[in-house]
Amino acid sequence: MDFLDYAFMQRALLAAVLVGITAPAVGIYLVQRRQALMGDGIGHVAMTGVGLGFLLTWSPVWMATLVSILGAVLMELIRWYGRTRGDIALAMLFYGGMAGGVMFINLAPTGSNANLTSYLFGSLSTVSESDVTAICVLAAFVVLVTLGLRRQLFAVSQDEEFARVTGLPVRALNLLTAITAAVTVTVAMRVVGLLLVSALMVVPVAAAQQIGRSFAATFAIAVAIGVSVTIGGTVTSYYQDVPPGATIVLLTIGAFIVLTALAAPLARRRARDRAAAHGTADPAECSIPGTREAADEVGV
Repeated sequence: MDFLDYAFMQRALLAAVLVGITAPAVGIYLVQRRQALMGDGIGHVAMTGVGLGFLLTWSPVWMATLVSILGAVLMELIRWYGRTRGDIALAMLFYGGMAGGVMFINLAPTGSNANLTSYLFGSLSTVSESDVTAICVLAAFVVLVTLGLRRQLFAVSQDEEFARVTGLPVRALNLLTAITAAVTVTVAMRVVGLLLVSALMVVPVAAAQQIGRSFAATFAIAVAIGVSVTIGGTVTSYYQDVPPGATIVLLTIGAFIVLTALAAPLARRRARDRAAAHGTADPAECSIPGTREAADEVGV
């Protein structure tokens, strides 16, 4: 535990825990909406914010937050009105964000490609006290939205038409989800990096879905995975001198593989327990293979 003696590791671990909570908390709604790659797109746009932060000598985290929110709102507007040309508009937005980030940071008097790399792939030693303050404020916003409005966000993510019929402000909730995803990207970029943050938003959720039987259980498991891998990756990167972002993502993928391997036996055990409890198990020759297991996996 000697790494806790260093101030930069204390800051890095705090940031890692907050990232581990916020990324899956938002990612679960993006996965439900089939927008798993939205975080990746926002990460590209956020690069322009980082570059502008260096160019204007302002906090890159806060500038990236503002630019990411604008980008996320544009993505939602394109999704609503883009129709046939929407994919082209999104591509220009993403690639323009990357190009803008590279250009601005090279025009900045104190900027360099080395600065940009730390935001692209994460860097433990560069997490400053001001970064931690910004991350704490932004993470609090994400947690309040994802937990306080979980019922409304889940309803919209599952079926927009049904949510609209019930009187929910669907477009406002969609915009709020996009803005929350943008904030999460900037929360995570100092630890995981802009190019890898989408994996931490999606993979823990995909892993949790293998064993979670309800939305609440999946949410809790995904957050637990996120916190575990971010802490594990941060500590590993300190001792092994490896990139923190890549380490965290690889640990997350490892968790997905392990839980996927455990999912089938757990589903069979649940089916046996349920059949024994109700005493209504079908004879082996009459049962439909996979039916009970599939129902257990989706939580019905």
